[in-house]
Amino acid sequence: MKLELFEEALCCSTGVCGPSVDENLLRITGIFESLNKINQVEANRYNLSSNPADFTKNELVLKKLQEKGNDILPITLVNDKIVKTGNYPTNEEIQEFTGIVFVTQNSQSSSCCGGNGTC
Repeated sequence: MKLELFEEALCCSTGVCGPSVDENLLRITGIFESLNKINQVEANRYNLSSNPADFTKNELVLKKLQEKGNDILPITLVNDKIVKTGNYPTNEEIQEFTGIVFVTQNSQSSSCCGGNGTC
């Protein structure tokens, strides 16, 4: 399955840079890094300033941008179909799109087993 995110112009490829980091961009960066470790998923982010050619190559994205302007960004595609525009997908939406469940790690323990090393 393929998940693509077409984003507005960001200061760097992830948007997680500069003096004040947007928590939503940090969340999306973490999710995409995790998804890229899964063989069944191809997850790509395209930043308008870093990847302008990818915006023009994708006819669906280009048409939406021409119709609505940059306010339509970010645009989320799943298997080449637009599934969300104007906001980043939530964790729940990404789970729905991919079928992959994200689990929040307990920050009090150093492993998934509560630190007892029995995993």
